[in-house]
Amino acid sequence: MKKLTLLLAASACLIAAPFTFVSGAVAQIPGSRTLTAQDLFSLEQATDPQVRPGGKQVVYVRASNDINSDRARRSIWIVDAATGAQQPLVAGTGNHMSPRWSPDGKRLAYVSTSEGSAQLFVRWMDTGATARVATLPEGPDSIAWSPDGRSIAFLMFTGGSGLSLTSGTAPSKPEGATWAEPLKIIEGLRYKTDSEGFLKPGAGQIYVVSSDGGAPRQLTTGAFDNQGPLSWSHDGQKILFSSARESGWEHDPALVDLYELTVSSGAVKRLTDRVGPDFAPALSPDGKLIAYLGFDDRKAAYQDTHLYVADADGSNPRRLAPDLDRSVDDFRWAADGKSITFQYVDQAITRLGKADLSGKVSPMAFNLGGGGLDRPYSGGGFDMSGGVIAYTRATTQRPADLYIQNGGASVQATRLNEDLLGGKTLGKVEALEVKSSIDGRPVGAWLVYPPNFDPAKKYPLILEIHGGPNTSYGPYFATDMQLYAAAGYIVLYTNPRGSTSYGEEFANLIDKKYPGPDYDDLMSAVDTAIAKGNVDDRNLFVTGGSGGGVLTAWIIGKTDRFRAAAPQKPVINWTTEALTSDIPLVTAGYWFAKFPWEDQQSYWARSPLSLVGNVKTPTLVVVGENDYRTPVSEAAQYYQALQLRKVPSAFVIVPGASHGGIAARPSQSGAKAGAIIAWFEKYRVK
Repeated sequence: MKKLTLLLAASACLIAAPFTFVSGAVAQIPGSRTLTAQDLFSLEQATDPQVRPGGKQVVYVRASNDINSDRARRSIWIVDAATGAQQPLVAGTGNHMSPRWSPDGKRLAYVSTSEGSAQLFVRWMDTGATARVATLPEGPDSIAWSPDGRSIAFLMFTGGSGLSLTSGTAPSKPEGATWAEPLKIIEGLRYKTDSEGFLKPGAGQIYVVSSDGGAPRQLTTGAFDNQGPLSWSHDGQKILFSSARESGWEHDPALVDLYELTVSSGAVKRLTDRVGPDFAPALSPDGKLIAYLGFDDRKAAYQDTHLYVADADGSNPRRLAPDLDRSVDDFRWAADGKSITFQYVDQAITRLGKADLSGKVSPMAFNLGGGGLDRPYSGGGFDMSGGVIAYTRATTQRPADLYIQNGGASVQATRLNEDLLGGKTLGKVEALEVKSSIDGRPVGAWLVYPPNFDPAKKYPLILEIHGGPNTSYGPYFATDMQLYAAAGYIVLYTNPRGSTSYGEEFANLIDKKYPGPDYDDLMSAVDTAIAKGNVDDRNLFVTGGSGGGVLTAWIIGKTDRFRAAAPQKPVINWTTEALTSDIPLVTAGYWFAKFPWEDQQSYWARSPLSLVGNVKTPTLVVVGENDYRTPVSEAAQYYQALQLRKVPSAFVIVPGASHGGIAARPSQSGAKAGAIIAWFEKYRVK
């Protein structure tokens, strides 16, 4: 036993909370003029803006953090569109989210955990009275008011019986006995997700409840993957939704179509049918047309989502904005039904555009932003009514605030972080012009400089790589980047080929060959940063999460130019990823041309594990304990291979964290960044 203990100690396997590594960049520094990990608890951002019918007021969800529980906290605030005056509307104990106005604007439906579990509430705006309108066994989603305001439709997970494997030989539990949990019996391909873990038998079903309160009525049945948003017909007799209801839907993610549900009978009618998904239906104000999102599935690694309109019965579909080579993320009908305002990302900037029903597109002068705080992903949200547009916008120096356009120029309605960040010196973010060494294509890139940057000095550089791989970074605030910069590093982040928002062709330059030529774009960016003259080329470091973790491990298998590396939640072996993650159909069906057993060489040739024999770079491997997207087994394979090769390495596991939630809790977000900085400091040439 003593020998085993010594071996485990020598392996340097670290379990987060608390981390073993300590870094001044994340220490609690009273009165610090730069960003510290302690500040993460105080950051706030605006999300989910909803304009009151008529446009006089806007509600939004204000996301902050509770330092005692170390968790996110959400409240609903209301803003006067004319004056900008705001006040809390629904706050206090619990989380309050998903506000949705009634058609006449006199009531507000929302979801709240104030009574423990997530429940559906309604607030009467003239009196301030609130009521829980139903007692729900699961949290509601995709709230939608009926046109007359008498009913509210929503999605809710509804349990099913599942596969039973009992027999007469099973033991009987004595009364009062304490036994182990029963067996978990799994059937079907989709049995876990990164956000939910192992799934219970059942599916999301559509319900409707009186807006005055009552017993919800279930409208759909069956083991089908029903999806929101929900859209009521003009007469309140039908509800449109998207769903995968064909036989074999679990094995084909493209089998999502639009359906029409008759409220009185529960009858379901299919409206669209093509090779590719159709989703997010919204009926026009007069009820004659449907707008929706979708694409023709070509099994490419990346495919833009397009905006379509069709007649209300699904006939005569046509694509709006046919010349727009960007993916549409969200949209809203104009009140007169003659145009649609939509959201998209263009060259890393989230924007709004307007398309009339002929397909003509007009750009709009809006820059949006907002989403996760730890890394600078493109994002944001908007809503519109009564000539008012409300949207979230982030900058390089601030997380997302609420902006309102009310007939004239846009006005910043909130300054949620001014008290905290107004007294801080943050790292300046500057665009970097990069040309790829492969073909001279421009590569989007940005540098984050240390606070109080001295152009006469040289600084160590961290290359930070985004995930996806088909996503994009942009010029937005990010805590990881600012913490690295506050520790004295120049941070380089980029959008190499494969990134979105530069056109479908650019995104598919890595189709069926990722990781691959994106490596050359990243090295071109590093070389360009060095050429500016302020980077100490003896002190280059590299990190990134998910797809960025893949590329981090790939890079150190191809070059020794980096002093240390930190692949976060990486894929290391594409065969085991395809057969253990929660997205096997994406990995094996879109990122590769064949299944692993049909073409093992392709899977191995693109696996960072195939290059581990070349690695000499000291490497810190980081993963969330409950990661179902790139499971712990991926990171563990790499760490143990490095240990077997006697490469300096350590393993950080973030307790309780999923893939998407690895930075969700402020203490873990700050500690993870601190561990990476400390690992780099350990190998930095002084």
